[in-house]
Order: sequence, then C-alpha cells, then structure tokens
Amino acid sequence: MPGHRIRFVAAAHARPPAIESDPDLVLRYLEDAAHYPGGRSPGVLRPHSVNEVAACLREHRRILPVGAQSSLTGGATPLGDLVLSTERLTTIEVRADHVRVGAGVPLQVVQEALALHGRWFPPVPTYLGATVGGALSTCAAGAATFKYGTVRPWVEGVSVVLADGDILALTRGQVMASSAGTFEVETASGLRTVPVPPLPMPDVPKRSAGYFVAPHMDLVDLFVGSEGTLGVIVDAVLRTASRPAGVCRAAVPVSSETAAIALVDDLRRASQATWASKDPWGIDVSAIEHVDARSVRVLHEDGMDRRLDMTLPTGEGVLLLIEIELSPAAAAGDLWSVLASVRERNAADTPLTRLCRLLDRHGVLDDAEITLPSDRARAAQFAELREAVPAGVNRRVALAKQTIDPAIHKTAADMIVPFPRFGDLMTRCRQLFADRDLDLAVWGHISDGNVHPNVIPCRAGDMERAEEAILALGVEVIAMGGCPLAEHGVGRSPMKQALLRQLYGDAGIEAMRRIKRALDPDGRLAPGVIFPA
Repeated sequence: MPGHRIRFVAAAHARPPAIESDPDLVLRYLEDAAHYPGGRSPGVLRPHSVNEVAACLREHRRILPVGAQSSLTGGATPLGDLVLSTERLTTIEVRADHVRVGAGVPLQVVQEALALHGRWFPPVPTYLGATVGGALSTCAAGAATFKYGTVRPWVEGVSVVLADGDILALTRGQVMASSAGTFEVETASGLRTVPVPPLPMPDVPKRSAGYFVAPHMDLVDLFVGSEGTLGVIVDAVLRTASRPAGVCRAAVPVSSETAAIALVDDLRRASQATWASKDPWGIDVSAIEHVDARSVRVLHEDGMDRRLDMTLPTGEGVLLLIEIELSPAAAAGDLWSVLASVRERNAADTPLTRLCRLLDRHGVLDDAEITLPSDRARAAQFAELREAVPAGVNRRVALAKQTIDPAIHKTAADMIVPFPRFGDLMTRCRQLFADRDLDLAVWGHISDGNVHPNVIPCRAGDMERAEEAILALGVEVIAMGGCPLAEHGVGRSPMKQALLRQLYGDAGIEAMRRIKRALDPDGRLAPGVIFPA
C-alpha cells in the first residue's frame, strides 16, 4: 500500500572521486547552451555510482549537478560551484517495457538501445544529445507532447541523492502526499516534513516552472522538473512503447497564420478521435511544428529552400511540419498507390487518404510534400529545415553582437496556452513586439499551443525592449490560462525567474522555497537555480 513516508537507503562506503581542477578540463564545464556569463568553478567531480555521488554530497557543500549542459536557461553554468558531472553514470538495462538507465546516458543512446528491441522512448525533446538526468530535471518535452505528453508520466522510478548524501530509491505509486499535503522523509539526520503547497498549476500540456505540486501527488513527480535543486538524480526507470509501424512526414505551406491554426485545429480533432476510437485507419498526428513568415524568410535568406529543393511559402505564409503515425495495417499497404489515388472517388480508406483529403479541404494539398516511411533521407531534410531556423536566428544574434553592440545576446521566450487561445496568443505576441519596433521570428510546437518568440536584434537597446515585451507577454499568457515557462525550466535566468514570480506571486515562490528548505536546508544544491541565491 502506498504511504506518505519514505526512509533513506544508507549508502555503501565509497570514497568521493577527486576534484579535477585541470584548467582545460574545467573550461569545458564553465558554460552551458544559454551562454550565461560569469561561469567559474574550482573543479569537477565525476562519480561512477550512486554511492560515489552520495560521498560527493557528504564531503562538499556547494554543488551544481550537470549533464550535457544543453540548458537554455543558464541552469548548468557554475557560478563558483563545484560541478558534479553525471557523464560516468552510464548504465543501461533494457527490459520488456521499461529501461533502467543512468543519468549520464544521452537520449540518442537510449533510443538506439531500445530500437534493437523494437521499442522507443516517445517524449524525448528535440535535442537527443541531452542526457536522461537533464531531461528528468527539466521535465523535458518536445514536438510530440501532443500525443505522448512530457517526460514526467513516463518515469516509473528514480534513485535520488539528497543534499546531505542520503539516498532515496523511489518507485511510482510507493510514496504519495498525505491528505494534509506533506511527505515525510526519514534521513540520517532525522525526519523531514516536506510540504506540498496548494498552488494552482496552469492546465496545459507542458509546464517547466518550478516545482510540480498537486493533491495526493507522487514523490517521484517532485524530483522530476526540480532542476537539480532538491537532489541529484542518479538513475531512472522509464516506461517505453512499441515503435510505430510507420511514420510519414508532411511539409505544408499555408497562406496565413490564421489558416494554419484552422488546419491544425482540424488535425488535432481528427487525431483525438482516432485515439478515442482506436481506429487503425484514422489520422494519427503525433506532432505539428510551425515556422512563421519571418522565420521562413530566414530560411530563404540562408538558401535552405534551394539547398534542400523545398517549396516554402511566400509573403505572410507559414510552414507546417506534420508527423503522422501509421498502424501496422495502414503501414502494410502500397503507400505510393494510396497517395496517387487520394482524389479518386473509390480511393482506399487509409490514414494517408484521410490526411490528404483534409489538406485538400483546406486548399493546401497541391503544395504539400509528404514523405513515406521508407524515405528517411527526405524526412531527415525536413528535420534539418526545422533546425535551420533557430540556427539562422542565432547566427544573426552573434553577428549583431560583433557589429552593433557587444551587450547583445539571444533573447527568446518559451510559452504555452490552451490551444483554443493560440490565435489570441499570436495576436498579442505580435502586437507587443511590434509596439517596441522589434524584428520577431516565431516557431514552435503548434499542436501543443507552444511557441518560441525570438528577437533578431537590429540596434543597441533591442534587448531591453525585448525583455519588456516578453514580460508583458507573460502576463497575457497567464491570463489566458497558459504557462510562460513551457519546456526549458527556469535556471539562473533573471527573466525566467521573473516570469515564475509572475505566475505564482511572492507567496507561491515562498511556498516553493519551503520545499527547497525542507530537503536542502543549507542551500547546497544548485544555489541560484530556479530562485535567486
């Protein structure tokens, strides 16, 4: 029977690894993908096991756990902390429908190991170089959240080392919050009562905004998304799924954002009906990405359409990238013949037929390009096109930093609203940035209602105006029932910490700090991450 109390597991005797302080080695850990300034560290710890992690935390007082340092929030940039790298925590054991995997294993390695067994881990983010520990620490999500959700519900268990070196071995369903809203954790130094405050969480598919709390919640879920501030995740047991029998991808130019939203709405409804009915011939969309008109112009300017021989929209048109899964029955047919006959009256009733006819009703079928499961090279080019958008914007930011103002830096947001409010979100987003005369490119996971507005700087002072616009947009998103921190966490970013305060208010932030103090009273783990130090 589940309870609300857990007792620590005593660590076996182990010596902590030596602090590695070679300047060339330390330099590798001083900056994450956010390029947060001021990285510094006295050295790096690289433990091999849960017992060595426990020894590290017993011995040292200020530690920042890091994985691949792919953080976009500065959360994996040390500011005087000892770095605890998970890169040597690399065990992996594939079971029937689960995988037990070390925190330092890259997601690409997990997918490759599972593929040998006909399995996969569906909720991975776009960047497969991220590690399992990093994905859990930020409750990672990606394009396929529409169908598969975030990482959180796929986590069946974790091994966590608390700040004082005590080990918790957690299995989902084992420890649940009490009716009074608390967990009790027995540690070597005594009983700790961990509060679960009654904070209302936005009802959206993605939310990486401080600690997850809910009535009668599972203790596993407190550590997922806690960004290394409550404990070091050493390994995890993850649910897996059978690989889809086939995956098709479509690149669909659409004349306007309004038309794209209407098309996505129909695709979402058709897919949800398929899931409810389990119809093997239904439309089954797992993800829809969108690239707005300004982002498309970046692709044009960089010659990506010519290099990949791809038709892109013009004017105010946007591009949709759609991923469609096929059932075994649907994948077994002659798919080329299906595509060739979709406009014929007696065409076979298949997922591709239904998809094409839906696209035709919206007037976009003739310009759409659809890949079949066998055309992996073309599908990879679709993914390359999508990744060329942020890469192109980042190059423009770097050039502006060199030629206009060294204070220029990447300024972007990551926000989500319930899909029925997505059109309102885009209207307000464009107004707020246009009012400040900012060059704005937007892309994201439209099937979730999740977007990434990015500023392309043109002059000194754009960064300050961009941050004003993002904070103003955060207010609007919260009013729409959304979350201004969807995928990447809070980290050390002052702007993201301000958005977190907008979302929960001073009282909500203090309630989350009480959770932190209950498990890490001396603030030893990841100081300054999520909350200002």
